[in-house]
Amino acid sequence: MPVEKRRSVVLLSGGMDSCVCAAIAARDTDAAAMHISYGQRTEQRERWAFERICDRLGIHRRLALRNDALSMIGGSALTDSNIDVPEAKAEIGEGEIPVTYVPFRNAHFLSAAVSWAEVLDATRIYIGAVEPDSSGYPDCRPAYYKAFNEVIRTGTRDGKISITTPLIGMRKIDIVRMGLEMGAPFDLTWSCYSREDKACGVCESCVLRMRAFDEAGAADPLPYMPRVASHTI
Repeated sequence: MPVEKRRSVVLLSGGMDSCVCAAIAARDTDAAAMHISYGQRTEQRERWAFERICDRLGIHRRLALRNDALSMIGGSALTDSNIDVPEAKAEIGEGEIPVTYVPFRNAHFLSAAVSWAEVLDATRIYIGAVEPDSSGYPDCRPAYYKAFNEVIRTGTRDGKISITTPLIGMRKIDIVRMGLEMGAPFDLTWSCYSREDKACGVCESCVLRMRAFDEAGAADPLPYMPRVASHTI
């Protein structure tokens, strides 16, 4: 008889990193996927990506939630229309934390995932956090997840759930290469911070993605605005 896979919950935003993370979770575990809309500018496109990525990866158990607290609190260009999404600077991740940071967002996401994991009797939570080649968000650091694992251990019924961050030390180029090797559905993902029709190509998320595909020598399947459609990073 086949060995039953352990259950997991994967946080799937619909972006490039979370897609590869979901592919890993679906390969290694009996994965359930969670998506959280929080009033971000591209929430409809991200929700679309979530559903289709799950379909492609064969993840049938899924839960889409809404968190209104983050948009009501504001303080981020992703949730406040009065704050412009900035164009990427030459050196991404250096200097101050950018205005696209959503204050303590991943704690909200992880808390919901832990609650669902307890109900599902899952022992792992996957999240596609990345530290290198990133905007420098504080809730994407390894120390953050180490500390959160301790909170889970002491604050859950059995203390057996743990967060796994398989991509956290990887460069974006390596994430692209891994995703291509695994057949991750990059064509369904969405990375742009500001648009839902065609990616802007100038926000930090777009630039990091374009650079990674360019360095990997692979074609990025996302449609970009005409002024950057042939842009070389």
